[in-house]
Formats: sequence, C-alpha cells, structure tokens
Amino acid sequence: MNKSELIEALATHKDFSFKKSEEVINTIFESMTRALVSGQRIEIRGFGSFVVKDYKPYTGRNPKTGDPINVKQKKLPFFKVGKELKEKVDS
Repeated sequence: MNKSELIEALATHKDFSFKKSEEVINTIFESMTRALVSGQRIEIRGFGSFVVKDYKPYTGRNPKTGDPINVKQKKLPFFKVGKELKEKVDS
C-alpha cells in the first residue's frame, strides 16, 4: 500500500473527501517526521515503534572494485514491529 492508497482507504472507510483524507494523512506523517528529527521515539501500540539509531563511521568496501571506502557517521530511522502486528502477519 502506498500513500495515495492509504488516503483513498481513509476517504472510503470514513466517508471523508479525498482532500480531507489527504490532509489527515499528511498531518500524521509530518508530525511523525518532526518527532523523529527532534530525537523522539514514536510508539503505536499494537503496530510498532520508530526510533532514530546512530551509526558510527566505519570502513566499508566498494562492491564493484572491492576498494575500501570510508562511510560517514549517520542517523537513520528504524522500525520495530509490535507483538500484535507480528502475530497477525505470521498467522
């Protein structure tokens, strides 16, 4: 499911206009993005949680040539699936 399909599902399920559904979904994603950028953790019970993980710099390898390359320090969002979602997907 992509973002437009999610907007369409909300519009259909809740009888919202497409425009209103788009505003709701965009507001949710913008709020989640702001929280992660500011270092906050997002937890949606029964679904999962999002955190930002810090990765230290390391020496990697170019897959084509095998030459060593320096990979800079970075921060990336990480999703951990919740127990209820894991059980539903696995059943």
